[in-house]
Amino acid sequence: MYDPTVARLTYRALLGRRRALILFVLPALLLIIAAAVRLLTGADDSTAEAVLGGFSLAVMVPIIGVVAGTGAIAPEIDDGSVVYLLAKPIKRPTIILTKLFVAIGVTMAFSAIPTLIAGFILNGNGGQLAVAYTVAALVASIAYAALFLLLGTITRHAVVFGLVYALIWEGLFASLISGARTLSVQQWALAIAEKVTGGEAVTSDVALPTAVVLLVAATVLATWYAGQKLRSLTVAGEE
Repeated sequence: MYDPTVARLTYRALLGRRRALILFVLPALLLIIAAAVRLLTGADDSTAEAVLGGFSLAVMVPIIGVVAGTGAIAPEIDDGSVVYLLAKPIKRPTIILTKLFVAIGVTMAFSAIPTLIAGFILNGNGGQLAVAYTVAALVASIAYAALFLLLGTITRHAVVFGLVYALIWEGLFASLISGARTLSVQQWALAIAEKVTGGEAVTSDVALPTAVVLLVAATVLATWYAGQKLRSLTVAGEE
């Protein structure tokens, strides 16, 4: 269920000049903020939680997920080059899963690793915050990659819709409307981070069992439906 050629082409597309700039800027900004905060305020758990939760998990991870998830397939669909990929003797589920693995790997690399480093800079992993938010970033990367990969297969405005979800739904509605938090990838990831810290430094509005079920369901369903959309593109191209 993994094709090296598809993976290489996807990595090349994601790490091109324009997307690579976005992928590197946000982690660099996080590390700069972490270093500046540490120099100005010293090691402080509440400040570390504010930076890791308020910027890393709430802003950086979803935006990188949008870039990686949509960028894994949307440009090929938009410019029509996906037809050449579909013409090759590669199973459609293999194409989707390969692109998903690449999107997950890129999102994890550019979000989880900087989060871990920033956490150690901020407070030396006091209260297990660095590890907790790194785990949350890893888990969120999987769901975001799958959801935004799906968006890339169903709309030409995948980046716009992805940013609307990531910044407006996750950032605005989920913070104002308690019921919306149940459908928040960020809250699902925070539930796992809460388990890592023992519920002392990090909390979530979603119970851990519910969060795990929703994370798995969202990832599996989004991947499955993206595969179905790719099948329909094949039929349209052949017709």
